[in-house]
Amino acid sequence: MLDLLITHANLPDGRADVDIAIRDGRIVEVAPRITGPAHATIDAAGQLVTPPFVDAHFHMDATLSYGLPRVNQSGTLLEGIALWGELKPQLTADALVQRALTYCDWAVAKGLLAIRTHVDICDPRLLAVEALLDVKRRVAGYLDLQLVAFPQDGALRSSGAMENLRRALDLGVDVVGGIPHFERTMADGARSVQLLCELAAERGLRVDMHCDETDDPLSRHIETLAFHAQRLGMQGRVTGSHLTSMHSMDNYYVSKLIPLIAEAGVNAVANPLINITIQGRHDTYPKRRGMTRVPELLAAGVPVAFGHDCVMDPWYSLGSGDMLEVAHMGLHVAQMTSQAGMRACFDAVTTTPAAMLGLEGYGIAAGCQADVVLLQARDPVEAIRLRATRLAVIRRGKVIARTAAATAVLDLPGRVGETSFRI
Repeated sequence: MLDLLITHANLPDGRADVDIAIRDGRIVEVAPRITGPAHATIDAAGQLVTPPFVDAHFHMDATLSYGLPRVNQSGTLLEGIALWGELKPQLTADALVQRALTYCDWAVAKGLLAIRTHVDICDPRLLAVEALLDVKRRVAGYLDLQLVAFPQDGALRSSGAMENLRRALDLGVDVVGGIPHFERTMADGARSVQLLCELAAERGLRVDMHCDETDDPLSRHIETLAFHAQRLGMQGRVTGSHLTSMHSMDNYYVSKLIPLIAEAGVNAVANPLINITIQGRHDTYPKRRGMTRVPELLAAGVPVAFGHDCVMDPWYSLGSGDMLEVAHMGLHVAQMTSQAGMRACFDAVTTTPAAMLGLEGYGIAAGCQADVVLLQARDPVEAIRLRATRLAVIRRGKVIARTAAATAVLDLPGRVGETSFRI
Protein backbone atom coordinates (compact mmCIF):
# COMPACT_ATOMS: atom_id res chain seq x y z
CA MET A 1 0.00 0.00 0.00
CA LEU A 2 1.39 3.39 -1.04
CA ASP A 3 0.96 6.41 1.18
CA LEU A 4 0.60 8.77 -1.78
CA LEU A 5 0.45 8.42 -5.56
CA ILE A 6 0.92 11.47 -7.78
CA THR A 7 -0.29 10.81 -11.30
CA HIS A 8 0.10 12.49 -14.71
CA ALA A 9 3.00 14.72 -13.65
CA ASN A 10 5.46 16.62 -15.80
CA LEU A 11 9.02 16.74 -14.44
CA PRO A 12 11.68 19.47 -14.78
CA ASP A 13 13.91 17.20 -16.89
CA GLY A 14 11.25 17.07 -19.63
CA ARG A 15 9.59 13.77 -18.82
CA ALA A 16 5.83 14.06 -19.18
CA ASP A 17 2.81 12.17 -17.89
CA VAL A 18 4.63 10.13 -15.25
CA ASP A 19 3.50 8.89 -11.85
CA ILE A 20 5.35 9.22 -8.54
CA ALA A 21 4.81 6.57 -5.87
CA ILE A 22 5.55 7.46 -2.23
CA ARG A 23 5.82 5.27 0.85
CA ASP A 24 7.24 5.95 4.33
CA GLY A 25 8.37 9.45 3.41
CA ARG A 26 10.37 8.42 0.34
CA ILE A 27 9.81 8.09 -3.38
CA VAL A 28 9.72 4.41 -4.26
CA GLU A 29 9.04 4.59 -8.00
CA VAL A 30 8.83 7.12 -10.83
CA ALA A 31 7.30 5.68 -14.00
CA PRO A 32 4.33 5.94 -16.34
CA ARG A 33 1.09 4.37 -15.10
CA ILE A 34 2.01 3.04 -11.69
CA THR A 35 -0.71 0.73 -10.44
CA GLY A 36 -1.58 -0.38 -6.94
CA PRO A 37 -3.58 0.92 -3.99
CA ALA A 38 -2.68 4.19 -2.25
CA HIS A 39 -4.07 5.95 0.79
CA ALA A 40 -4.20 9.19 -1.20
CA THR A 41 -3.88 10.18 -4.84
CA ILE A 42 -3.13 13.57 -6.41
CA ASP A 43 -3.81 14.03 -10.11
CA ALA A 44 -1.19 16.50 -11.36
CA ALA A 45 -3.14 16.74 -14.65
CA GLY A 46 -0.09 17.56 -16.75
CA GLN A 47 1.27 20.16 -14.32
CA LEU A 48 4.90 20.41 -13.20
CA VAL A 49 6.07 18.48 -10.14
CA THR A 50 9.49 19.66 -9.00
CA PRO A 51 11.79 19.11 -6.05
CA PRO A 52 11.35 21.93 -3.54
CA PHE A 53 12.93 25.33 -3.96
CA VAL A 54 16.22 25.99 -2.17
CA ASP A 55 17.55 29.40 -1.14
CA ALA A 56 21.36 29.36 -1.10
CA HIS A 57 21.77 32.78 0.52
CA PHE A 58 19.55 34.53 3.07
CA HIS A 59 19.66 36.63 6.26
CA MET A 60 16.94 35.31 8.55
CA ASP A 61 18.14 37.19 11.62
CA ALA A 62 17.15 40.45 9.89
CA THR A 63 14.09 39.33 7.94
CA LEU A 64 10.72 41.04 8.45
CA SER A 65 12.33 43.79 10.54
CA TYR A 66 11.33 46.42 7.98
CA GLY A 67 10.80 49.79 9.67
CA LEU A 68 12.81 48.91 12.78
CA PRO A 69 14.08 51.23 14.13
CA ARG A 70 13.38 53.23 10.96
CA VAL A 71 13.00 52.76 7.23
CA ASN A 72 16.03 52.74 4.91
CA GLN A 73 15.20 55.97 3.06
CA SER A 74 18.00 55.73 0.48
CA GLY A 75 17.72 52.00 -0.14
CA THR A 76 21.51 51.72 -0.12
CA LEU A 77 23.82 49.06 1.29
CA LEU A 78 25.59 51.49 3.62
CA GLU A 79 22.37 52.85 5.13
CA GLY A 80 21.21 49.27 5.55
CA ILE A 81 24.39 48.38 7.44
CA ALA A 82 23.98 51.47 9.60
CA LEU A 83 20.34 50.55 10.28
CA TRP A 84 21.32 47.03 11.29
CA GLY A 85 23.87 48.51 13.69
CA GLU A 86 21.09 50.62 15.25
CA LEU A 87 18.72 47.67 15.46
CA LYS A 88 21.11 45.10 16.97
CA PRO A 89 21.07 46.54 20.52
CA GLN A 90 17.25 46.46 20.44
CA LEU A 91 16.92 42.85 19.32
CA THR A 92 15.28 40.29 21.58
CA ALA A 93 15.39 36.53 21.21
CA ASP A 94 11.61 36.22 21.19
CA ALA A 95 11.16 38.80 18.44
CA LEU A 96 13.90 37.18 16.33
CA VAL A 97 12.32 33.76 16.71
CA GLN A 98 8.81 34.95 15.89
CA ARG A 99 9.89 36.86 12.78
CA ALA A 100 11.94 33.90 11.59
CA LEU A 101 9.08 31.45 12.18
CA THR A 102 6.72 33.73 10.25
CA TYR A 103 9.16 33.82 7.36
CA CYS A 104 9.45 30.02 7.45
CA ASP A 105 5.66 29.90 7.11
CA TRP A 106 5.92 32.08 4.01
CA ALA A 107 8.73 29.89 2.66
CA VAL A 108 6.77 26.66 3.07
CA ALA A 109 3.73 28.19 1.34
CA LYS A 110 6.01 29.06 -1.60
CA GLY A 111 7.50 25.56 -1.78
CA LEU A 112 10.82 26.73 -0.33
CA LEU A 113 11.91 23.90 1.97
CA ALA A 114 15.65 24.52 2.41
CA ILE A 115 17.42 27.77 3.29
CA ARG A 116 21.05 28.63 4.00
CA THR A 117 20.95 31.69 6.23
CA HIS A 118 23.82 33.83 7.40
CA VAL A 119 23.62 34.90 11.05
CA ASP A 120 25.58 37.83 12.46
CA ILE A 121 28.08 36.72 15.14
CA CYS A 122 29.58 40.13 15.91
CA ASP A 123 27.25 40.61 18.89
CA PRO A 124 29.13 38.97 21.80
CA ARG A 125 25.78 37.86 23.24
CA LEU A 126 25.30 35.62 20.17
CA LEU A 127 21.63 36.44 20.57
CA ALA A 128 20.78 35.89 16.91
CA VAL A 129 22.79 32.66 16.80
CA GLU A 130 20.92 31.11 19.71
CA ALA A 131 17.58 32.35 18.37
CA LEU A 132 18.12 30.81 14.92
CA LEU A 133 19.42 27.56 16.40
CA ASP A 134 16.11 27.44 18.26
CA VAL A 135 14.23 28.14 15.02
CA LYS A 136 16.24 25.43 13.24
CA ARG A 137 15.10 22.89 15.82
CA ARG A 138 11.48 24.05 15.65
CA VAL A 139 11.18 23.88 11.85
CA ALA A 140 13.24 20.71 11.32
CA GLY A 141 10.12 18.67 10.60
CA TYR A 142 9.23 20.75 7.56
CA LEU A 143 12.18 22.90 6.51
CA ASP A 144 15.96 22.37 6.32
CA LEU A 145 17.72 25.39 7.82
CA GLN A 146 21.49 25.67 7.47
CA LEU A 147 23.25 28.41 9.46
CA VAL A 148 26.38 30.33 8.43
CA ALA A 149 28.50 32.07 11.09
CA PHE A 150 28.72 35.51 9.49
CA PRO A 151 31.05 38.23 10.85
CA GLN A 152 28.94 41.12 9.52
CA ASP A 153 31.37 43.77 10.80
CA GLY A 154 34.52 41.95 9.65
CA ALA A 155 36.27 38.91 11.12
CA LEU A 156 39.40 40.98 11.82
CA ARG A 157 37.89 44.47 11.84
CA SER A 158 35.37 43.72 14.60
CA SER A 159 36.85 43.15 18.05
CA GLY A 160 36.33 39.59 19.24
CA ALA A 161 34.69 38.43 16.02
CA MET A 162 36.94 35.41 15.48
CA GLU A 163 36.31 34.18 19.01
CA ASN A 164 32.57 34.79 18.62
CA LEU A 165 32.66 32.83 15.37
CA ARG A 166 34.33 29.87 17.04
CA ARG A 167 31.75 29.99 19.85
CA ALA A 168 28.94 29.99 17.29
CA LEU A 169 30.41 26.92 15.60
CA ASP A 170 30.70 25.21 18.99
CA LEU A 171 26.98 25.87 19.54
CA GLY A 172 26.13 24.05 16.32
CA VAL A 173 26.29 26.57 13.47
CA ASP A 174 26.95 24.65 10.26
CA VAL A 175 29.07 26.81 7.93
CA VAL A 176 31.96 29.29 8.20
CA GLY A 177 31.26 32.71 6.70
CA GLY A 178 33.25 35.86 6.03
CA ILE A 179 33.20 39.31 4.45
CA PRO A 180 36.77 40.03 3.30
CA HIS A 181 35.97 43.18 1.29
CA PHE A 182 34.68 44.83 4.50
CA GLU A 183 37.98 44.44 6.35
CA ARG A 184 40.11 47.58 6.82
CA THR A 185 42.65 46.72 4.13
CA MET A 186 42.89 44.40 1.15
CA ALA A 187 45.66 42.58 3.04
CA ASP A 188 43.38 42.06 6.04
CA GLY A 189 40.68 40.80 3.72
CA ALA A 190 43.04 38.22 2.23
CA ARG A 191 44.24 37.24 5.70
CA SER A 192 40.64 36.74 6.87
CA VAL A 193 39.95 34.41 3.94
CA GLN A 194 42.97 32.30 4.87
CA LEU A 195 42.11 32.13 8.58
CA LEU A 196 38.45 31.32 7.99
CA CYS A 197 39.16 28.64 5.39
CA GLU A 198 41.72 27.02 7.67
CA LEU A 199 39.23 27.06 10.54
CA ALA A 200 36.62 25.37 8.36
CA ALA A 201 39.11 22.79 7.13
CA GLU A 202 40.11 21.94 10.71
CA ARG A 203 36.48 21.37 11.64
CA GLY A 204 35.42 19.64 8.43
CA LEU A 205 32.88 22.38 7.65
CA ARG A 206 31.75 24.16 4.51
CA VAL A 207 32.63 27.79 3.72
CA ASP A 208 30.29 30.46 2.32
CA MET A 209 31.74 33.98 2.13
CA HIS A 210 30.22 37.28 1.13
CA CYS A 211 32.92 37.97 -1.41
CA ASP A 212 33.58 41.21 -3.30
CA GLU A 213 30.09 42.65 -2.83
CA THR A 214 31.26 45.93 -4.32
CA ASP A 215 31.58 47.79 -7.62
CA ASP A 216 35.35 48.00 -7.13
CA PRO A 217 36.97 45.93 -9.92
CA LEU A 218 40.12 45.62 -7.80
CA SER A 219 38.27 43.75 -5.04
CA ARG A 220 39.57 40.28 -5.89
CA HIS A 221 39.10 38.20 -2.77
CA ILE A 222 37.39 35.47 -4.82
CA GLU A 223 40.84 34.75 -6.26
CA THR A 224 42.19 34.24 -2.73
CA LEU A 225 39.16 32.13 -1.78
CA ALA A 226 39.73 29.87 -4.79
CA PHE A 227 43.41 29.54 -3.91
CA HIS A 228 42.76 28.41 -0.34
CA ALA A 229 39.91 26.11 -1.38
CA GLN A 230 42.32 24.28 -3.63
CA ARG A 231 45.26 24.43 -1.21
CA LEU A 232 43.19 22.90 1.58
CA GLY A 233 41.47 20.28 -0.59
CA MET A 234 38.02 21.79 -0.02
CA GLN A 235 36.77 21.51 -3.60
CA GLY A 236 32.97 21.50 -3.74
CA ARG A 237 32.61 22.74 -0.14
CA VAL A 238 33.42 26.43 -0.68
CA THR A 239 31.04 29.10 -1.98
CA GLY A 240 31.63 32.68 -2.97
CA SER A 241 28.43 34.72 -2.59
CA HIS A 242 27.60 37.94 -4.47
CA LEU A 243 30.88 38.29 -6.46
CA THR A 244 29.53 41.58 -7.79
CA SER A 245 32.95 43.12 -8.41
CA MET A 246 33.29 40.63 -11.27
CA HIS A 247 30.62 42.66 -13.07
CA SER A 248 33.11 45.56 -13.24
CA MET A 249 36.36 43.68 -13.79
CA ASP A 250 38.54 43.85 -16.87
CA ASN A 251 37.68 41.06 -19.30
CA TYR A 252 41.28 39.88 -19.57
CA TYR A 253 41.56 39.37 -15.82
CA VAL A 254 38.21 37.56 -15.73
CA SER A 255 39.43 35.24 -18.49
CA LYS A 256 42.04 34.07 -15.98
CA LEU A 257 39.86 34.24 -12.87
CA ILE A 258 36.89 32.12 -13.94
CA PRO A 259 39.03 29.07 -14.88
CA LEU A 260 40.75 29.38 -11.48
CA ILE A 261 37.36 29.32 -9.74
CA ALA A 262 36.34 26.27 -11.77
CA GLU A 263 39.65 24.49 -11.13
CA ALA A 264 39.28 25.08 -7.38
CA GLY A 265 35.77 23.62 -7.33
CA VAL A 266 34.31 26.81 -5.84
CA ASN A 267 30.57 27.47 -6.09
CA ALA A 268 29.02 30.86 -6.82
CA VAL A 269 25.81 32.47 -5.57
CA ALA A 270 24.24 35.51 -7.18
CA ASN A 271 21.45 37.43 -5.46
CA PRO A 272 19.65 39.09 -8.37
CA LEU A 273 17.05 41.14 -6.49
CA ILE A 274 19.60 42.69 -4.15
CA ASN A 275 22.68 42.87 -6.38
CA ILE A 276 20.95 45.00 -9.00
CA THR A 277 19.42 47.41 -6.50
CA ILE A 278 22.42 47.93 -4.21
CA GLN A 279 25.23 48.03 -6.79
CA GLY A 280 25.93 50.86 -9.21
CA ARG A 281 24.84 53.54 -6.75
CA HIS A 282 27.86 55.75 -7.54
CA ASP A 283 27.18 55.62 -11.28
CA THR A 284 25.26 58.11 -13.38
CA TYR A 285 24.98 56.57 -16.86
CA PRO A 286 25.89 54.04 -18.10
CA LYS A 287 24.81 52.50 -14.80
CA ARG A 288 26.20 49.14 -13.73
CA ARG A 289 23.66 46.68 -12.37
CA GLY A 290 26.21 44.64 -10.45
CA MET A 291 25.15 41.00 -10.78
CA THR A 292 28.07 38.66 -11.30
CA ARG A 293 28.83 37.00 -14.65
CA VAL A 294 26.38 34.13 -14.41
CA PRO A 295 26.44 32.82 -18.02
CA GLU A 296 30.23 32.91 -18.16
CA LEU A 297 30.60 31.08 -14.85
CA LEU A 298 28.11 28.41 -15.95
CA ALA A 299 29.89 28.00 -19.30
CA ALA A 300 33.13 27.28 -17.39
CA GLY A 301 31.43 24.61 -15.29
CA VAL A 302 31.09 26.66 -12.09
CA PRO A 303 27.84 25.82 -10.24
CA VAL A 304 25.79 29.01 -9.86
CA ALA A 305 22.79 29.30 -7.54
CA PHE A 306 20.49 32.25 -6.91
CA GLY A 307 19.65 33.52 -3.43
CA HIS A 308 16.89 35.77 -2.16
CA ASP A 309 19.30 37.42 0.32
CA CYS A 310 16.79 39.78 1.97
CA VAL A 311 13.06 40.09 2.58
CA MET A 312 11.63 43.21 4.26
CA ASP A 313 14.74 44.09 6.24
CA PRO A 314 17.13 47.06 6.57
CA TRP A 315 18.51 46.44 3.06
CA TYR A 316 15.42 45.51 1.04
CA SER A 317 11.83 46.60 1.57
CA LEU A 318 10.22 44.00 -0.71
CA GLY A 319 10.08 40.22 -1.14
CA SER A 320 7.85 37.32 -0.14
CA GLY A 321 10.06 34.23 -0.12
CA ASP A 322 9.25 33.39 -3.75
CA MET A 323 12.31 31.82 -5.38
CA LEU A 324 10.59 31.96 -8.77
CA GLU A 325 10.65 35.75 -8.46
CA VAL A 326 14.39 35.48 -7.83
CA ALA A 327 14.85 33.23 -10.87
CA HIS A 328 12.69 35.59 -12.95
CA MET A 329 14.89 38.57 -12.10
CA GLY A 330 18.11 36.60 -12.56
CA LEU A 331 17.00 35.45 -16.00
CA HIS A 332 16.39 39.03 -17.13
CA VAL A 333 19.52 40.61 -15.68
CA ALA A 334 21.79 37.85 -17.01
CA GLN A 335 19.99 37.93 -20.39
CA MET A 336 19.53 34.16 -20.13
CA THR A 337 16.52 34.00 -22.44
CA SER A 338 17.53 30.93 -24.43
CA GLN A 339 15.59 27.79 -23.60
CA ALA A 340 18.69 26.29 -21.96
CA GLY A 341 19.39 29.55 -20.11
CA MET A 342 15.89 29.77 -18.66
CA ARG A 343 16.04 26.18 -17.47
CA ALA A 344 19.44 26.88 -15.90
CA CYS A 345 17.78 29.70 -13.93
CA PHE A 346 15.19 27.21 -12.66
CA ASP A 347 18.05 24.88 -11.66
CA ALA A 348 19.64 27.85 -9.84
CA VAL A 349 16.78 27.83 -7.31
CA THR A 350 16.38 24.03 -7.07
CA THR A 351 19.00 21.39 -7.87
CA THR A 352 22.13 23.56 -7.91
CA PRO A 353 21.70 25.09 -4.42
CA ALA A 354 20.58 21.70 -3.09
CA ALA A 355 23.98 20.32 -4.09
CA MET A 356 25.78 23.32 -2.56
CA LEU A 357 24.02 22.79 0.76
CA GLY A 358 24.74 19.06 0.62
CA LEU A 359 21.06 18.12 0.96
CA GLU A 360 20.66 14.37 1.19
CA GLY A 361 17.95 12.57 -0.76
CA TYR A 362 17.01 15.62 -2.84
CA GLY A 363 15.34 15.02 -6.19
CA ILE A 364 12.63 13.05 -7.91
CA ALA A 365 13.87 9.47 -8.19
CA ALA A 366 13.44 6.21 -6.35
CA GLY A 367 15.05 6.49 -2.92
CA CYS A 368 14.83 10.29 -2.68
CA GLN A 369 12.99 12.06 0.10
CA ALA A 370 9.35 12.57 -0.83
CA ASP A 371 9.67 16.36 -0.87
CA VAL A 372 8.00 17.83 -3.97
CA VAL A 373 6.01 20.83 -5.13
CA LEU A 374 3.08 20.77 -7.55
CA LEU A 375 3.09 23.96 -9.61
CA GLN A 376 0.39 25.49 -11.77
CA ALA A 377 2.65 25.34 -14.82
CA ARG A 378 3.57 22.75 -17.39
CA ASP A 379 7.35 23.23 -17.43
CA PRO A 380 10.12 25.24 -15.74
CA VAL A 381 10.00 28.11 -18.24
CA GLU A 382 6.26 28.58 -17.75
CA ALA A 383 6.75 28.32 -13.99
CA ILE A 384 9.21 31.23 -14.06
CA ARG A 385 7.07 33.30 -16.42
CA LEU A 386 3.99 32.99 -14.22
CA ARG A 387 5.73 32.76 -10.85
CA ALA A 388 3.47 29.75 -10.76
CA THR A 389 1.04 29.06 -7.95
CA ARG A 390 2.14 26.30 -5.58
CA LEU A 391 -0.90 24.06 -5.75
CA ALA A 392 0.53 21.60 -3.22
CA VAL A 393 3.71 21.46 -1.16
CA ILE A 394 4.64 17.98 0.01
CA ARG A 395 7.17 17.11 2.71
CA ARG A 396 8.09 13.49 3.38
CA GLY A 397 4.99 12.40 1.49
CA LYS A 398 2.51 14.63 3.36
CA VAL A 399 0.81 17.73 1.98
CA ILE A 400 1.85 20.63 4.24
CA ALA A 401 0.57 23.58 2.19
CA ARG A 402 -2.04 24.15 -0.50
CA THR A 403 -2.94 27.18 -2.62
CA ALA A 404 -5.96 27.52 -4.87
CA ALA A 405 -5.26 27.71 -8.59
CA ALA A 406 -4.83 31.22 -9.97
CA THR A 407 -7.66 31.78 -12.44
CA ALA A 408 -9.32 35.02 -13.47
CA VAL A 409 -13.07 35.00 -14.18
CA LEU A 410 -13.98 37.27 -17.10
CA ASP A 411 -17.27 38.89 -18.06
CA LEU A 412 -16.49 40.79 -21.25
CA PRO A 413 -18.70 41.72 -24.21
CA GLY A 414 -18.89 38.54 -26.26
CA ARG A 415 -16.16 36.83 -24.21
CA VAL A 416 -17.29 35.23 -20.98
CA GLY A 417 -15.09 32.67 -19.34
CA GLU A 418 -11.85 32.16 -17.44
CA THR A 419 -8.15 32.62 -18.09
CA SER A 420 -5.09 31.26 -16.31
CA PHE A 421 -2.62 33.27 -18.45
CA ARG A 422 -1.52 30.31 -20.55
CA ILE A 423 -1.88 29.51 -24.23
